[in-house]
Amino acid sequence: MEAAHSQAPLILTLALDALAFARLDTLRRQHFPPERNLVPTHLTLFHALPGREEAAVRQTLRALTAGSAVVTLHFPTLVSLGRGTAVVVDSPELLALRSQLAQKWTSWLSAQDRQGYRPHVTIQNKVTPAAARQLFTTLVADWQPFTARGEGLLLWRYLKGPWEPIERFAFAGVNYSGELAHVRCW
Repeated sequence: MEAAHSQAPLILTLALDALAFARLDTLRRQHFPPERNLVPTHLTLFHALPGREEAAVRQTLRALTAGSAVVTLHFPTLVSLGRGTAVVVDSPELLALRSQLAQKWTSWLSAQDRQGYRPHVTIQNKVTPAAARQLFTTLVADWQPFTARGEGLLLWRYLKGPWEPIERFAFAGVNYSGELAHVRCW
């Protein structure tokens, strides 16, 4: 069982500052089907890195984050996912960071992670198209754009539903004030 556990795919997300995390996690808890809401709100960078490469992934992330500044994030609007709703994330810094990692890990990337990257935070998913349209219409009418910070990276192990936290990697100068400090499963 231990060998299978260590081979489970790894997920890499961006750690959000405390206010952004609270705002987005509240939306997710309000609108995501409770029986499917197994993880806190997140901004995924990679969906399935190979578990067998965990040591190399961690080494890369430690080196990268030690020399990286906080990432500025803009949340300008919402987007319909067809069967859900997400908050759009606009951040050239985030795109550059992800591109740097994708180039380093190119041979490890899954088909999903090789696709074009469109950063977003999903607040509703796996509902009927009608329910998704209704939520999107309701929320987008009053949406107030906001700016936040990405304070580091979070590495998780995918366990066929829930995620197991592995390690937090703070960007230079961050002292775990946001999501890094209070992710529910830490």
